[in-house]
Amino acid sequence: MKIAIIGAGAAGCFAAANIPAQAGNEVVVFEKTSKALQKVKVSGGGRCNVTHACFDIPELITRYPRGKQLLRKTLYQFSPQNTIDWFESRGVKLKAEADGRMFPVTDNSQTIIDAIWQEMMKQQVQVRYHKSVERIEKAATGFIIHFADKSTYEADKILIASGGFPKIEQYKWIQELGFEVHEPVPSLFTFNMPKHPITELMGLSVPDAGVKISGAKISERGPLLITHWGMSGPVILRCSAWAARELHEKNYDFQIVVNWLGDVRDDDMREQIQYLRREQGKQLVQHKNPFDLPRRLWEYQLQQCGIKEETRWGELPAAQQNKLIEKLLRDIYHIKGKTTFKEEFVTCGGVSTSEVNAQTMESKLVPGLYFAGEILEADGITGGYNFQHAWSSGWIAAHSMIRR
Repeated sequence: MKIAIIGAGAAGCFAAANIPAQAGNEVVVFEKTSKALQKVKVSGGGRCNVTHACFDIPELITRYPRGKQLLRKTLYQFSPQNTIDWFESRGVKLKAEADGRMFPVTDNSQTIIDAIWQEMMKQQVQVRYHKSVERIEKAATGFIIHFADKSTYEADKILIASGGFPKIEQYKWIQELGFEVHEPVPSLFTFNMPKHPITELMGLSVPDAGVKISGAKISERGPLLITHWGMSGPVILRCSAWAARELHEKNYDFQIVVNWLGDVRDDDMREQIQYLRREQGKQLVQHKNPFDLPRRLWEYQLQQCGIKEETRWGELPAAQQNKLIEKLLRDIYHIKGKTTFKEEFVTCGGVSTSEVNAQTMESKLVPGLYFAGEILEADGITGGYNFQHAWSSGWIAAHSMIRR
C-alpha cells in the first residue's frame, strides 16, 4: 500500500512516525518548503510547548475556541498523557511548568524533532521537499497527486496535514474535491497600539492581568507583556484566539479594558488605600507600591493620573485616588492592528470538521482521504493545545490508514 502524507509539520510527521514499516508499504511525506517540522522548531521560543498538563478531557476541550465536536472524540483516543508516554518511551522526558505548559526537560525543541524524525526513519518513511500540491485526482483504485513541478505520485491513501493557510485561495485544491472550507483568519496574534506612550515600557511584563475586549463577552487572565508595538503575552494571545472572527470583522480596530491587578475589585482597592492613608500616610505614593506592580508601570500610571512625586498617601486627593483606581482596574486602550508571527501562525478556519469522521480522521466525502492538524477548523489557545491536536489527529489517522 502506498500512503502519501501532504505536509511535513507536526501532524504529518507524527502520523508518519506512527505507521509501522511493513512489507509492501510505502510512506512518503511531501513538503512544499525545504524543511520539516519548522513550527516545532520555533515554538515556545525554541523550547517547544509539546502539550499541556490538563488531563481532564472535558476541561481540556474548553481550551479550544473551535473544533470541539471533533476534539471530544480525538482527545480521548490520544490524550496529553498518551503524548507524554509516547515521547518518554523514546527517551524524551517532559516537564510541566507552573502554568501547565509542558516542555522537554532539555528546553530544546530539537529534542522533540529528533524523537519524531528517528521514529520516521526507523519506519522507513521517505520525505520529499519542494513538493507543492496543485490538485488531487481520484483514480480507479486510489489517487494521483499532481505537483507544481509537473511531477505526479499515485497513492492508495492520502493524509492531508498541510497546516492552515492564510488565504482561502490556497485551499482551492481541497475545495475541488468537494470539501467545505471556512475562510481562514488569523488566531493567536498580538495587539498593536501605534505610538501609544505605554509602549515606552517595552519588555515589561505583568504576571497576572485581566483583559476584556469591549463590546464582546471575551475576557481572559494571565501574563501580559508590553512590547514596542503594543501588547502581547498569553492573556492577549488567548483573547485573540477567542475573538479571532469578531476582530477580523472589526478590521482589528477595537478597544480593550485592562485590569492590571488581575481580579482585584474596587472595594478591595479602596480598602487597601484607606489602610495606607491611615497607617502609612507619610509614605510617598511613588515609593510605596502596595499592589506588586512593576516599578516602571506603577510610576507610569501615577504620571497618567497626575500624581506628583512628592505626594504622600495621607495627602492623596480624592479625585486622583479615584483616577488611580480607574487606571489600575479599568484601563482602556484603543487597538489598531495586529502582529502575527509567520513561523507560529495559527489560523481560525479551514476544512469543516463536520466532513471528517473523528474516530478515524477519514473524510466522509472521499474514502481513503484523511485529515490531521491545523488544516481542519480546530484550533486552541496558546499553551500547547494546538500541538496536542496535531499529535492526536496524526496518531489516529496513522492507525486508521493501516487498519483499513
